[in-house]
Amino acid sequence: MATKPERPLRRMAFAVPGDINTTTGGYLYDRRLAQALEARGIEVRHLRFGDSFPQPTPIDMQDAVKQLQALPSDCPALVDGLAYGALETSALCDLRAPLVALVHHPLALEPGLSAVQARDMAARETANLALAQQIVVTSGHIAGLLRDAYGVPPHRVHVARPGFMRPLAAVHERDSPPLILSVGILAQRKGHDVLLQALAQIVDLEWRAVIVGRAHEPDTVRALHMQRTDLGLSTRVEIAGEISQSALDGLYARATLFALATRYEGYGIVFDEAMGHGLPIVSTDVGAVPDTVAPGAGVLVPPEDPAAFASALRRVLEDAGFQAGCALEARRAASHLGDWNAAARVVEGVLFEPSNLG
Repeated sequence: MATKPERPLRRMAFAVPGDINTTTGGYLYDRRLAQALEARGIEVRHLRFGDSFPQPTPIDMQDAVKQLQALPSDCPALVDGLAYGALETSALCDLRAPLVALVHHPLALEPGLSAVQARDMAARETANLALAQQIVVTSGHIAGLLRDAYGVPPHRVHVARPGFMRPLAAVHERDSPPLILSVGILAQRKGHDVLLQALAQIVDLEWRAVIVGRAHEPDTVRALHMQRTDLGLSTRVEIAGEISQSALDGLYARATLFALATRYEGYGIVFDEAMGHGLPIVSTDVGAVPDTVAPGAGVLVPPEDPAAFASALRRVLEDAGFQAGCALEARRAASHLGDWNAAARVVEGVLFEPSNLG
C-alpha cells in the first residue's frame, strides 16, 4: 500500500522586541498568535530583539540585524512592527529570509513624539514597509491607514484580527457600588488622565474605579498618581498597575462598565474582552475603536473631551435600561468573534503560500 507523503516541514521565525510575556495587548497578540501557529504544526523560532525598540540602542540594532541575517532563505520571518519600523532600512535589503511585517499600529502615530520625530519615524516606516514582501495587520483600520498614509498596495496587506478567548466564568457578580474598570498600559496614549478628569465630574454618583495596566511610561505613572490626589479621587480610584490574568478576569466579572479614554487604538483586544464579559463600553471614536466596539454596546465620544466622557459614564450608570441594552449588545457581538486559530490561519497563508513570498 502506498504511503502518504509527509507534509513538508514548515518553519518560521517570529521576531519580537523585549519579553514576549509582557502583559500588553500587543504582546498578548504575539504570544497567542505564536501558540496558535504552533498548534497548526508550524515550527516557530522566537527571535528576541532588545527591549530598547522602537528607539533601539546601537547594540540592540546590531544584534537584531545579526539575528535576521542568520536566517536561511527558506525560513520566512514575521517581524513585530515595534521593531520592524525602526530597523535600519539598508540592513533589510540584504537579508536572505523573506520578511513579513506585523503592524499593530504605525510607530509614527504614538502620542508624545515631536513633529520631527514623527516625521522621521514615518519616513523610515514607509521605506521599511516597501521592503516587506507582505504585511499582516490587526484591523481593517490599520490596513486602510497603510494604504492611504504609507502608500502600501492593498494586495500586500492581510488582516489577522485578534482571536477571542471566551470567559470561563458564566455567572457575573457585579460589585456594589458599581465598578468602573479601565485596562490599558500606563502611557499617554491610553488617556487615563482624561478618564480621571471625567470621573471627577461624577463624584455625586456611587461608584469606584480600577485602572489596570503595566507601568510603561514612568513620567505618565507619576503624573497619574499626582492627578488622582489633586482631584480628590484617591479613595475612589485604584491605579492597580500590572496584575495577573486571573485577577483581571475577576475584575471583569465584577465590573459594571468598561471605560478607556484612549487617544488612539490600532485595534484594542481589551474591547473584545469587555464585550465578552457583557460590559457596556465607554470609549473614544478614534482609530479602530468604532470598528471594534459593536454598535449599541456602549458610547463613543470624541478624544480629549473629559466632559463628554463624564456624560457618557453618567448615562450608563444612571440609566438601568440603557445599561442593560448595551450589555446585551456586547454579549451578542462577542458571540460572533473569531478565535486565535482563525488569526493563525491568515498568517499561515501569508507565510507559506508560494505566491506571497517569492
